[in-house]
Amino acid sequence: MLARLSARLADLARAVVPDPFVIALGLSALAFVFGYATMSEPDAGALAAGWFARLSSPGTLAFTFQMALILVAGTVLAQAPVVSRLLGRLADVPKTTASAAALTSFVAMSAAFLNWGFGLVVGALVARRIGERARDEGRPLNYPLVAAAGYTCMMVWHGGFSGSAPLKVTEGTPFDGPPIALDETILAPMNLALSAALLLFVPWFISRLSAPEDERPVVLPERAVDEADKVTPGLVQRVLGLFIVALGIAALIGRAAEAGPLRAVTLDTMNLALVLAGLLLYGSPIRFGRAFARAVPEASGILLQFPFYFGILGLMEAGGLVALLAEGSVELSAVLASSGAPEAFCFDVVTFFSAGLVNLFVPSGGGQWAVQGAIVAQAAGELGVPLPRAVMSLAYGDEWTNMLQPFWALALLSITGLEARDILGYTLTIMLAALPLYLLAFLLF
Repeated sequence: MLARLSARLADLARAVVPDPFVIALGLSALAFVFGYATMSEPDAGALAAGWFARLSSPGTLAFTFQMALILVAGTVLAQAPVVSRLLGRLADVPKTTASAAALTSFVAMSAAFLNWGFGLVVGALVARRIGERARDEGRPLNYPLVAAAGYTCMMVWHGGFSGSAPLKVTEGTPFDGPPIALDETILAPMNLALSAALLLFVPWFISRLSAPEDERPVVLPERAVDEADKVTPGLVQRVLGLFIVALGIAALIGRAAEAGPLRAVTLDTMNLALVLAGLLLYGSPIRFGRAFARAVPEASGILLQFPFYFGILGLMEAGGLVALLAEGSVELSAVLASSGAPEAFCFDVVTFFSAGLVNLFVPSGGGQWAVQGAIVAQAAGELGVPLPRAVMSLAYGDEWTNMLQPFWALALLSITGLEARDILGYTLTIMLAALPLYLLAFLLF
């Protein structure tokens, strides 16, 4: 039954889901209409000004670059020779769609807990290799389901070590609040338990979505062979690369000593660590540089679409939608709590679903924190909910609806040769199935 339901949803997605950039523009138009309708004195000019201010602000451009760099650096690291050989061996293991989907999901989610860009590309590469093996051996395979399994990495990323909101609050919190260390967010018992539960449940569940009638011969276009690892580096290159790696490691150690290990992990230090790891694994600057250049196209979707999503944020702010969301969150949490349910649980649920909704319009953990951070902090203060818990409730809502928002799948789709409509039916099924795990975590912790 599950397999047939997911297959029908997949067929529906293929029929109706447009290109991701068209989705971004459509959401922009929708945010404009909602903003105009909710303004006390409708003003199209003010909405347009708010849209442009957010779209073109230095903060937006800087954050867009951070996200593009984390994806490109993760791509390069995942394609390093030693990692590539390991992924190739993993791809040889599964011989059925069910085992292939389960393995791809487990590997991608495990990698994404360390770094979302690394996990996204690892999941895509494992899915691609499995598809190539099936094609070469003449075995039928539900290749879109295996690719969808690679995208499940985005269900754990925000609770992992590259989660934007937990990393942002290590630098400071709204209303000039003190920084929040990772042991209160990413390393907190609730997050570790929920992440472990997702890591076990999602691969098992996605293996249940496989049905023999959905398996077909795999047709894949050939990808260009990466020539970067065929370059023979000289001694000077190797020494120079090792010097930069040593310099970077010293900088990271100094940062950890200054800020503390659990507050030193930020988006910038994460990006530096990825670049240093790539330099080390490729063995020379020229190999790493050529691999980096080849990986840059994978970030084209981020560079094009990310500013438009921040423009949507500007429309929401100018139209008063952010203020309405703040008021509604507090009031709804209070109403739910009046029924006898624990206040923290009510707040978690409201924050979770509101974050999931906002994620469809602003698919960025950092951007979402910019929209809802002050709202969540204020509401948590009024209801007596610890701010670190509130940060994670927002993070979970953001990662949950990634299964419905195809923006972050752009790199995976480029590698696997598929379109968003090919995987969204499956990812939507997974999203709905995982919902009880989030609610149970809120209730138990």
